[in-house]
This record gives sequence, structure tokens and C-alpha cells, in this order.
Amino acid sequence: MAFELVSPAFRSGETIPRQHTCDGADVSPRLSWKDPPAGAQAFALVCDDPDAPAGTWMHWVLWNAPGTARGLDEGVKAEPSLPDGARQGRNDFKRIGWNGPCPPPGKPHRYFFRLHALDRPLDLAPGATKAELVKAMQGHTLGSAELVGMYGR
Repeated sequence: MAFELVSPAFRSGETIPRQHTCDGADVSPRLSWKDPPAGAQAFALVCDDPDAPAGTWMHWVLWNAPGTARGLDEGVKAEPSLPDGARQGRNDFKRIGWNGPCPPPGKPHRYFFRLHALDRPLDLAPGATKAELVKAMQGHTLGSAELVGMYGR
């Protein structure tokens, strides 16, 4: 079986529902994963939009979800530290946690959700950026899974 990231809200390549965008309630979608690599002790998630006019735009940075976790509930609170030990970073909206799709009018954008299985939790302070997370993950990634959503206005 392959490490897989899915959402009941949308399938890969399909439209992200309005409720998960700035045009709706802007709550994070529910995500789940299965068959992570053996030895996974923690998970890290990033969501970005490579089609943004100013270059790749970061929508969500989360790490240290427990190795026993198999998903994230809809509407993860925008808090630096979560009850299960997960931490969230600063997105390109300069906020902690999820901020959903909010593209300018035109062609739909792609939103890449990438989940990384890690061999250990990361010693990274809440509020870190994607660049800091990527650096901390170096040499600790056991595998990755991806889900791509679309959204246009």
C-alpha cells in the first residue's frame, strides 16, 4: 500500500469547497492519511499555491502531528500549539494556521497539500515559516503524500 493523503471534502484535482476558502467560512478541510512509512514518529503538512501572482503562496504550515495520527479534523484552530502536540507556523497572510484559497479572478489555482512522515518530532518553535520547517525536516523525511485541490473566482 502507498502512503496516501485524502480529504472527504474534495478529491485530488477537484475543486476545494467554498467553506474552506476566503469566500466562505475559511475553515481547514478535514484530511486523512493511510499507510505511512514504517517508523513515522511525527507528520508535517504544508499547503501552498504555486499559481499565485507573486510566486508560491503559503496557506498552511503544521508539524509534529503525532506519529499515531491518521488525520486532521475540519476547522483546525488557528493556534500556535495544538492539544495533541502539533504546532503551526506562519503562512503568507502573516497569520498562524490555515488561511484558505483566495485567488484573484481568473484561471483556477492549484493548492498542493503535502504531508511528510518524519522519523522524529521536530524541535521547531511555533510560528515558524515553511523555509524553517523544510530546513528542520532535512534528513528526517521517511516519505511524502500529496493532495491537490483547485479553486478559482
